Amino acid sequence: MKKYIVFILWIFTLVACDVTKKVPEGSYLLNKTEIESDVKGIGSSALKPYLRQKPNSSVFLLGKVKLHMYNIPEDTSTWVNRLLLKYGEPPVLYNEQLTVISAEQIRLHLNNKGYLNAEVDTAVVKKDKKADVTYDVTGHEPHRIRIFRDTIHSTDTTIYNILNQARRLEVMREGDIFDLSVLEEGRERMTTILRNRGYYDFLKDNFYFIADTTVGTSQVDVTLALNNPSDTTFHQQYYMGNVTVINGVDAALLEDSTRQLPLDTIEYRGMQIVSERERFLRPQAVYYNTFLRPGRLYSDRIVERTYASLNGMGPVNQTTINLTPVIRNDSAYIDSKITLFPGNLHYTQFGVDGTNSAGDLGVAGNVTYEHRNFLKGGETFRVQLNAAYEFITASDSLNFLDNSFYEYGAEVFLSIPQLLLPWVIKQLKDQPSASTEFSAGLNFQKRPEYLRQFFNLSSRFQWASMEWRLQHMLEPVGVTYVRMPWKSERFEELYLSEDANPILRYSYDDQLIVRSAYTVTYTNYNRIARRDMPVIPFRIRSGVEVAGWLPRVFTSLGAGQQNENGFETIFKLPYSEYVKGDFDIAASHTFNDNNTIAAHLALGMAYPYGNSTILPFEKRYFGGGANSVRGWSTRTLGPGTYSRDSVGSDFGRKVGDVKLDLSVEFRRKLTNLFELATFVDAGNIWTIRDYVEQPGGMFRWNSFYKELAVAYGLGLRLDLNFLLIRIDGGMKAHNPGLPAGSRWTIFKPDFRRDFAFHFAIGYPF
Repeated sequence: MKKYIVFILWIFTLVACDVTKKVPEGSYLLNKTEIESDVKGIGSSALKPYLRQKPNSSVFLLGKVKLHMYNIPEDTSTWVNRLLLKYGEPPVLYNEQLTVISAEQIRLHLNNKGYLNAEVDTAVVKKDKKADVTYDVTGHEPHRIRIFRDTIHSTDTTIYNILNQARRLEVMREGDIFDLSVLEEGRERMTTILRNRGYYDFLKDNFYFIADTTVGTSQVDVTLALNNPSDTTFHQQYYMGNVTVINGVDAALLEDSTRQLPLDTIEYRGMQIVSERERFLRPQAVYYNTFLRPGRLYSDRIVERTYASLNGMGPVNQTTINLTPVIRNDSAYIDSKITLFPGNLHYTQFGVDGTNSAGDLGVAGNVTYEHRNFLKGGETFRVQLNAAYEFITASDSLNFLDNSFYEYGAEVFLSIPQLLLPWVIKQLKDQPSASTEFSAGLNFQKRPEYLRQFFNLSSRFQWASMEWRLQHMLEPVGVTYVRMPWKSERFEELYLSEDANPILRYSYDDQLIVRSAYTVTYTNYNRIARRDMPVIPFRIRSGVEVAGWLPRVFTSLGAGQQNENGFETIFKLPYSEYVKGDFDIAASHTFNDNNTIAAHLALGMAYPYGNSTILPFEKRYFGGGANSVRGWSTRTLGPGTYSRDSVGSDFGRKVGDVKLDLSVEFRRKLTNLFELATFVDAGNIWTIRDYVEQPGGMFRWNSFYKELAVAYGLGLRLDLNFLLIRIDGGMKAHNPGLPAGSRWTIFKPDFRRDFAFHFAIGYPF
């Protein structure tokens, strides 16, 4: 206890230290800088990067901690003092010359943004060896475009037609502010278009702008022009010429003429593939992951695709591509030499990890063996054994819910780095980041109330399009067989008896799920090249899943039979029929280096039909948790106004068929390590039908908005670069589970009832 008291007193002493203690006589500590700007859309946060002198760093609530550390007494006999001096920050002294330079840099930036008459005045207040500097920015009227024209059509008609067709020539319009950054972005976009249309050696400097500011008050005429290589030649379009692939051969051995290295060179669809007698990769695998092919029009895009696809193959450690422009028979070509460097083909991992499943914490272990060139085509074959123990905190006193559960299982996985599709959709084989995957797995879940077993088989196609902005996942057929060989008497009494829960019990029956699914994800920026990052980056994910159609075909042909409950069966197993759709969008906007706002919307609906009166339990939605409405713990929200907390946590009924989640979160960077967040969440789950066991849970258009749960809270994040650790505390603001008239708990909060704590990994969205 004595140590803690000394430490607290030391902290108060540190904070109380005079910040000007080590400021020399005649000098001033740069205490504060402020920028007051009247320019619409260009505030102080946008102008601060142009300051050449900034005050000492400050920590929220604690002030200039590093400066205080530097100002400790000179006695460095203790290790604490030496440590503080080492990490302290000397005082930033006011420099008049740097202030003048800062003002000029701000003015030049405003000039570039179209405010050619901008003025920046500085005011310095000196008191008690401290200096406060204020930059007063007056933008005046910005210069605007009167006429924007181009002369490219008279210089190079081919380039003009390409850019005109792509609608890239209209860089600015009449009335736009004369912003040089917009002109620069226009040059870059036009150059990107041309380099993807065969213009291998085209540079953005080939475009230039002529601006005339004498045409009127605060007006400017801008002309876009093109430089050609000479007065008599035009820019050249290139096609791919010879393509040579060094297939895992040591480049040093190729250049050493004294070594007798047995090599095998074959031609595969126009490509020259050089291999050792024992081939590294099969020619077909090389071809389908190489988009630089003879006769194709050159583009930067196919170079990026080739790098991404080849480097994405497990056995390839590194890829180098050398491009050489040549002229043959008055035609321009790009000869390419692609070298593939092998990596480690065998991979074994033993791991013990912390887990976070929707906010519930646990520990998991796994043993993985992976062969990254299983069939000489870059295939990844993986066998994984896993086990997990999860800690679940119940919200009632039922003994079997107060215990945690464990699971164990095994999975076999094979990934082929190309699409194994019929010839009728052959063009999809040329999509980047393509793969075909097969997996089979067994999983056993042991809870105090039941033992459940899962058997899975799946096939999956994945590919990208639109410069990796669009990601596709198609699962033609996936099979899941679920059985429950044992359950406790208590669990049967509460959930599985006909009297207690005649509908819910079907969720736990042995069942067969044969499904097909398609998911598409769109981002509004190039995830590989990271070009053209938008002001508001967003991600949209949408998917649909249909189960039961294939067994229905077989049973309609007489392959199945009905069981005693009237359900159709295959191999005496009842199968599920349902359709499920999900939509998810997340967007963020970064105001500056420290402040970001993010928003999230998730919608989902599932509908059981035909052979199913209710969805399988694993396919139903749940509310609450670290990635949902954070005022509720996992699986404690909904459906609708349903609430039976007085008789138990009722996790088996806290599921639904409709889901809505809305979140807005403001994130502020405190330091490089810590981030503070405030958030507001809203949402709930509902049932698609009026189940007797879930009263108040059915979705109704005229009342669902009254049943939205609302929560607010604070979060602290620890950013370790490779890992983000998140701690969130949420409070209920509107609780649909309470009686009408008392649901707005924000006005009368009860901490024990309304607070939920979450520990998670990664951002919630």
